[in-house]
Amino acid sequence: MLDPRKETILRLIIEDYIQSAEPVGSKQLMDRHQLDVSSATIRNEMAWLEQEGYLRHPYTSGGRIPTEKAYVYYLQHVVESEKQPIDSTFDSSTLSDDSFGSSVRCVAKRLVDASGETAIVAIDPDVGYYIGVSNLLTKPDFEDVELLRSVSALVDQFEEVMSEIYHVIGDQTVVYIGSQNPFGQHITTIVTKYHVGNSYEGLLGLIGPLRMDYGRNIALIEQAKELILDLYER
Repeated sequence: MLDPRKETILRLIIEDYIQSAEPVGSKQLMDRHQLDVSSATIRNEMAWLEQEGYLRHPYTSGGRIPTEKAYVYYLQHVVESEKQPIDSTFDSSTLSDDSFGSSVRCVAKRLVDASGETAIVAIDPDVGYYIGVSNLLTKPDFEDVELLRSVSALVDQFEEVMSEIYHVIGDQTVVYIGSQNPFGQHITTIVTKYHVGNSYEGLLGLIGPLRMDYGRNIALIEQAKELILDLYER
């Protein structure tokens, strides 16, 4: 585990990068966050974080960006320990009057709008689909051809991967980051399973770049699941 100063600097870099999609430099950290340490100390800590694999240095910039290792640390030690409630995004008007499947699709569309990511859905093992792939394609993260290929792989292998993970995912929300992600090593998947009595079960999730707002997206998934369960288990 990182010491408090290193963790603070890493957290600020990750959160700045999530917001801007631009590499983060020591001067930016000083100016934006008014840290109570010298710029030389920040540079030294950033150099250590890079050496240990938490940051990397893009060739086109003097700043640093988080690595997969950094996001995993951030999820485990910051997001999971500092869960913050978000304003309610879903209510009964989100649902359709037509059928359970139509209601889940409405929830998925609302997830896409609220998160800016791609929603994935399964209703039982047989019906699976995604909504909002265009959100991935418009993100600066996927301007790189290699990263763009991961989106193509997501589309091509979607049904196969959903079948693989369907029986692995439990009731707790799971986050797959990078190399641990069955949908592709350059993306993150947040997914959970819902059970509606003895009638329905399925998966609900979000897919986006490693540079995503983990805390908010996890909260959105859990809100969406709660709405489905509350309305159909009465």
